[in-house]
Amino acid sequence: MSQLDQLPDQDPAETAEWLESLDSAARTGGPHRTAHLLRRMAERAGHLGADLPPLLETPYVNTVPTAEEPAYPGDEELDRRITAWNRWNAAAMVTRGNQRGGLGGHIATFASAAWLYETGFQHFFRGKEADGSGDQLYLQGHASPGIYARAFLEGRIDEARLDRFRQEAGGDGLPSYPHPRRLPWLWEFPTVSMGLGPLSAIYQARFNRYLEHRGIKDTSRSRVWAFLGDGEMDEPESTAALALAARERLDNLTFVINCNLQRLDGPVRPNFKIVQELEAQFRAAGWNVVKSLWGSAWDAVLARDTDGALVRRLRAVPDAQFQTYATRDAAYVRDHFFGTDPALRALGAQLPDADLLELFRTSRAGHEPRKVYAAYRAAVEHEGAPTVVLVQTVKGHTLGPGFESRNANHQMKKLTGKEFRALRDLLELPIPDRALDDGPVPYAHPGEDSPEVRYLRERRAALGGPAPARKVTPKPLPEPSAKPFEALQKGSGTQEIATTMAFVRLVKDLLREKETGRRWVPVVPDEARTFGMESLFPTAGLYSPAGQTYDPVDRDQLLYYKEAKNGQILNEGITEAGSLASFTAAATSYATHGEPMIPFYIFYSMFGWQRTADQFWALADQLGRGFVIGATAGRTTMTGEGLQHADGHSHLIASTNPAAISYDPAFAYEIAVIVREGLRRMYGPEAEDVFYYLTVYNEPKVQPAMPPGAEEGILKGLYRYREAATGSPSDAPRLQLLSSGTAVHWALDAQRLLAEDWGVAADVWSAPSWTELRRDALACDAARLRGEDRVPYVTRALHGAPGPVLAVSDWMRAVPDQIAPWVEQDWTSLGTDGFGLSDSREAVRRHFGVDPQSVTVAALAALARRGEVKPETVREATARYALDF
Repeated sequence: MSQLDQLPDQDPAETAEWLESLDSAARTGGPHRTAHLLRRMAERAGHLGADLPPLLETPYVNTVPTAEEPAYPGDEELDRRITAWNRWNAAAMVTRGNQRGGLGGHIATFASAAWLYETGFQHFFRGKEADGSGDQLYLQGHASPGIYARAFLEGRIDEARLDRFRQEAGGDGLPSYPHPRRLPWLWEFPTVSMGLGPLSAIYQARFNRYLEHRGIKDTSRSRVWAFLGDGEMDEPESTAALALAARERLDNLTFVINCNLQRLDGPVRPNFKIVQELEAQFRAAGWNVVKSLWGSAWDAVLARDTDGALVRRLRAVPDAQFQTYATRDAAYVRDHFFGTDPALRALGAQLPDADLLELFRTSRAGHEPRKVYAAYRAAVEHEGAPTVVLVQTVKGHTLGPGFESRNANHQMKKLTGKEFRALRDLLELPIPDRALDDGPVPYAHPGEDSPEVRYLRERRAALGGPAPARKVTPKPLPEPSAKPFEALQKGSGTQEIATTMAFVRLVKDLLREKETGRRWVPVVPDEARTFGMESLFPTAGLYSPAGQTYDPVDRDQLLYYKEAKNGQILNEGITEAGSLASFTAAATSYATHGEPMIPFYIFYSMFGWQRTADQFWALADQLGRGFVIGATAGRTTMTGEGLQHADGHSHLIASTNPAAISYDPAFAYEIAVIVREGLRRMYGPEAEDVFYYLTVYNEPKVQPAMPPGAEEGILKGLYRYREAATGSPSDAPRLQLLSSGTAVHWALDAQRLLAEDWGVAADVWSAPSWTELRRDALACDAARLRGEDRVPYVTRALHGAPGPVLAVSDWMRAVPDQIAPWVEQDWTSLGTDGFGLSDSREAVRRHFGVDPQSVTVAALAALARRGEVKPETVREATARYALDF
């Protein structure tokens, strides 16, 4: 029985005839002939429009047949010479740095990929001078020396700067890898944290379509190119979004995977075939796959393979063994590769030793511009799906037998003088022996008026200017009207609303702004309803390139689920990594496309920084701007969700990111002040390369009106919210309660308990940003070392405040403890150190010792240490409140 027996068959007799023909072919031609016929039939069926799933694996040969390779459009000899100069200077730059100071660097990656880049730069990659966008290039970090070498040939980097590779501390150096923050006129995308490049590239291509569909900018000519290593594809982020790219038909996206079969320490798939594995993975996800494996020396040999024995053998040999063939002599290859099959033995006998060694040592498609060009052309001409180009190369190609295909070549940082002479001869460069006799190996340049440089510049001019290039044309956004902010600053009257809802209401009003409303990009990982954002669905719409092809189940409701091609909300599904990649594309649109967008990414606070801190670091490197919102914040506020959902440390992680401006607002009016200032700092005339992190809570509270004069303290991170009751005796013990976020309410309750039960007068301070207070203090410390007399804001704000200071928050004690060194008073802190747990808010706060009663006892204990209350008062309070510390 067959599964197909369940399907209708309009002509069983015809089906039987086809099956009989196949049986006959199998009897006479064998299984390999049968497989060939079936592949031919499947290919023809696809051309005829038959709806068949694609085969997941194709033969281990080039996708584009030699006879179908397009004519090479440029001057191949000049392209070869340009690539030779780049190879030399990349190796020289890294070698010189290591001869001087052991600075590290990588040579072998670019050596294998040189033609992959050069073919793109000469014939495909569009610059920004045409439409302000050009193509977006995600380049392999370890290949950066080759990109610098090309910029040197173009005249964008001089020889002195090449000599400052990996020497940035003195200024005007070259960063080790693509770091936009360190070299913002050249690099657009940080890629060396492997796995983030492919993920980001997919969401960048998707965001390009988003801009186009929403009418912000025509990005139809922009193509995203991501250059990756085969070893990098083991990172889960590398393949996490393949289905998204296929589902949304992102044919503006091309992956180029350099399959040199080696990762950092050895073969990528020692016992298997990485090319075939990747092909199956991408085809299964719905991608178009172009394989470019074998160089021209293989063409004639493959043509003699009349029964397919050679192709079958190439497919069967594991990658690690193939690497061994590339390093052994002809006799070994004849015996171990060709000696396994009589047909192969006869084929190998026809090959002279020199030809055989060329096949296995150097003849890879990735080292031949015509093969690479044919693969790229097939990629850019494909419509309806993204394309991955799997290109086979030799790691360390042209660097000599000490480098090529060696397991250790990733750690090899310099060439010897003998190796440089061999490289010069192989590349046919006019560098005299005397230049290689003494001192560091020289850089080489054909001359500003040489045919190579003239040709190179002509090609880049025709393609829209230099690449890679990052270009920022200031385009300040108009300040939104005051009304949305004033609404929050007035308070909520008697209505209780959570700060999460306060933020969503503010954004909803800002989306209506005539000038800037369309530039907001809400990014949500499938929790919009949790955060009260469903009211945005019918008005802003959820982005879908297909629009809405179905009748939504809630169509008859006011807040129905509305998808649209020009939808504004990016509802990403359950993927924090994908959501942050989307946010990054929007947050850097001001540079990538010259169109400033205002993204806000809202998520369960526990699943933001903890899960994707590496991406936040890349966001900072890429100089992203926007608002990141950690909703359902705090370790005791979302208690029903338990240990994995209770965030008490994201502010600590965020504090490690220099570009993150972090706030933990307690009240709606604080949110209004912070967001308004954030818009000014990130999108005003003097735009800064920072992003804002705000934590908001799901605990409904009456939102008070903003006290007069509080704005400065809100932004700096600390202000006195409520002084002790005016009727307190002048000799009453005094202290200062500092708190942030929802903990302000615990402090206010503790203030009342201290006054009513123990006669203690406490001032309550709101500390919207412990991190900004610390950064200001650190800056003051540094200024003092320069002889300046600067006092930290936190010190000035608390100066003269009577009594000890007790800080409390819904975070680990380390969060408020950031400012302890700059507080003159005695310091104590309370926090939620440890794992979260499920229970009521009151019970969990009692467990962590941060509820109002616990705060009260901690305050009395701080006063007792100073002798301002009796020690037995602390014991009495502990018993009265039934605390068990």
